[in-house]
Amino acid sequence: MSILVVNQSVIDMLASLFVVATYSYSADVTGLNHDSIHDQFFCRFWLTKRPLWIMLITSTFGILLTTLSRYVAVIYPLRYKQVSI
Repeated sequence: MSILVVNQSVIDMLASLFVVATYSYSADVTGLNHDSIHDQFFCRFWLTKRPLWIMLITSTFGILLTTLSRYVAVIYPLRYKQVSI
């Protein structure tokens, strides 16, 4: 269980850092070069807020996994104790 809590904490910290980075860094897209690999990456990855969405979806699945783990621990306490490390 502690692994899930640490995992969730790290994911939420990264998500909050991406929120701050996304909204504090305003980009001027008028000077982007369409042939530059850096600018292509910037447009397709950063401006679409893909890292932020990836972290938010991962956080949601982490909460779901923690909830299912707690559910199994309450419904089947003896089996959960045998299976958990």
